[in-house]
Amino acid sequence: MELLTLHSSCSGLQLSTPSLHFQAVPRSFGLPSFPHSLSTRHNPSLFRFHPPLSASLPSRAPFPNSLSSICSVANDGTLLSTTKDAVIDPSFAVKNKAMDMSTELKGTSIFLVGMKSSIKTSLGKLLADALRYYYFDSDSLVEEAAGGASAVKSFKESDKKGFHESETEVLKQLSSMGRLVVCAGDGAVQSSTNLAFLRHGISIWIDVPLDMVARGVFENQSQLSDSELFASEAYSEVLTQLTTLYEETRGGYATADATVSLQKVACQLGYDDLDAVTTENMTLEVLKEIEKLTRVKKMMESAARPF
Repeated sequence: MELLTLHSSCSGLQLSTPSLHFQAVPRSFGLPSFPHSLSTRHNPSLFRFHPPLSASLPSRAPFPNSLSSICSVANDGTLLSTTKDAVIDPSFAVKNKAMDMSTELKGTSIFLVGMKSSIKTSLGKLLADALRYYYFDSDSLVEEAAGGASAVKSFKESDKKGFHESETEVLKQLSSMGRLVVCAGDGAVQSSTNLAFLRHGISIWIDVPLDMVARGVFENQSQLSDSELFASEAYSEVLTQLTTLYEETRGGYATADATVSLQKVACQLGYDDLDAVTTENMTLEVLKEIEKLTRVKKMMESAARPF
């Protein structure tokens, strides 16, 4: 098995206005057919990178929404139809929209950028499930290559350039494949080289409020209540670090082909509580944005054809 030597380097960040020039990958493109095998045993700059034999597809969480009574009355006052206390499965709408989009996408990969959060991860897995795509997290692949979380931390501190090159190599190989949903790490938007790889697919910025991202960092590590957590010194410190990172990466996020904001989705649904927005709600919004992008791309291609 051939070792791939990383030669990519992180050049200065050159941001440009997002444009619709993602590349559709034909359905006939070979799907990943081998297990993870990123190795840095001999040299952190050498990687064996192979996507997994099968991507784990998430089970759909039941998030039924109650539908309030809807009545429609004809001009003569006759009651035409009434739906009372109807309950629908949001995943049904996601599945239907994904089915509609499959033909239009033609295997084009989807790259999700934005601050790392459980919301982005859950959305990515559900989107991959609905589209029958493979799911990857680029940060997880880099971490696996380095030998785990502690190893990748040491790698990043001791060889920052090598770490960024590893991020670039992972993105390079993922961008060469089709039918993927990729949760991209922050490094994906911090160099012009990496941003170019995202252009091999459709990029969507999943915009989640920083306080929710910070809360997620402590979700499985703290027994504090929400009110106690928000008042804690550790939470404030993490929030400050995330704010600094966000300021560094926001320009890169903004180059994505589309943005799906958690706050905006909550507003559209009439929710005061952002936690009321489900993974299905967000995934459906992502599919709608993808639909708009493919429609515009189609119109541009038609306009470019000679009479």
